[in-house]
Amino acid sequence: MPLVRTGELVTRAAEARSAVAAFNIITLEHVEAVIAGAESVEAPVVLQVSENAVKFRHGRLLPLARAAAVAAEHASVPVALHLDHVQSDELLRQAPDAGFGSVMYDAARLPYAENLATTRATVGWAHAQGLWIEAELGEIGGKGRPPLDAHAPGARTDPDEAEAFVAATGVDALAVAIGSVHAMTTRTAALDHELLERLSAALSVPLVLHGSSGVPDDGLVAAVAGGIAKVNVGTALNMAMTGAIRDFLAAHPEAVDSRKYLAVGREAMAREVARIIGVLGQGLSGGSGRRKATAPRQPG
Repeated sequence: MPLVRTGELVTRAAEARSAVAAFNIITLEHVEAVIAGAESVEAPVVLQVSENAVKFRHGRLLPLARAAAVAAEHASVPVALHLDHVQSDELLRQAPDAGFGSVMYDAARLPYAENLATTRATVGWAHAQGLWIEAELGEIGGKGRPPLDAHAPGARTDPDEAEAFVAATGVDALAVAIGSVHAMTTRTAALDHELLERLSAALSVPLVLHGSSGVPDDGLVAAVAGGIAKVNVGTALNMAMTGAIRDFLAAHPEAVDSRKYLAVGREAMAREVARIIGVLGQGLSGGSGRRKATAPRQPG
């Protein structure tokens, strides 16, 4: 089916007190695995391309974006395309023509007043292009900079500041800092659920959790119950892929055909996609009831 809009999926999830899973993609195998995993549990899904992934692809956005859009056309579940952690205005302006329905504009590294002013200007341009815009307030960390101490000023999203920020900028969703960290390889992040409750009460826009790979399953369940409507996952897929390929090559040292080990890595990612969506409980109906995950249909 054609690409759907990220905003539609997130709004539907927020209304159902559920969450849509958004997975960062780097290769075609990532694209195929995410869609296969989502199809196996009959759930909508968001494919995310980060600015770092674009840099890895020699600064070219279109090859991966076009591949994702074509794969989505053949999917049996709704698939949205989201441009993640954008700091470059040049990259931002490529989003509409590349098929993206949404962008996470990341000015969180800036002082509050600059973040607000820059984000507000970006939202004005983006909305005129029909883009749904996510921003970040607070310091989630792990994206090329060390995370702040949990008790450091500005490390966590302040509800009053967030309410003012959303009203002034007009953003459609807000990524909040409640204890998760990007690129964690252990699932030991302890979320501040009391803070999430306060943020959910203060804000009328959907809330987004970044750094979800480091959050235990029970933490994710509680976060969704507390108001998170979009859950970003990246490192968990890379760990699944790398681990599966490492095991395959250790067992088959003679292997040279990359299709053999890439297929194994793709299958591992698809299983992890299905597992995470099962934890979040998001299905085609948009309801919050969990579906039992089945083995993912593998891409041909």
